[in-house]
Amino acid sequence: MTTISISAIAKASKQKTWDAYTSPSHIVNWNFASPDWCCPSASNDLRVGGKTTSRMEAKDGSFGFDFEGVYEEMDLGNRYVNRLGDGRRVEVRFIEEGENTCVEIDFEAEEVNSLEIQQTGWQAILNNFVSYLEQL
Repeated sequence: MTTISISAIAKASKQKTWDAYTSPSHIVNWNFASPDWCCPSASNDLRVGGKTTSRMEAKDGSFGFDFEGVYEEMDLGNRYVNRLGDGRRVEVRFIEEGENTCVEIDFEAEEVNSLEIQQTGWQAILNNFVSYLEQL
């Protein structure tokens, strides 16, 4: 299976970045790739065997889906690995770089959309996260 890597640097401490990335009260504010989408709900049980779920929907109501996974590895504040509902592996790392934090994500590609579309979509969500975080 092909793995795609994306990253972004946030102008925030590692703890603030982790909290905004993993807290459902924050996830609903950034977990979408474009302004015509939203994330109306999210839950997150940050432990091995715990489940993360977020609802992603087009604002016009034309399409929506649940995005969920189960945590396989957890190093609170630093990194985690989860397995998505379709079996793909995702690893997210938070790396302190002075006063900034680099968020690195490696995810296994699915077979429906092109690699470019997947990379662009995930990167857009990560960029949206950084924009949100830097306004907190």
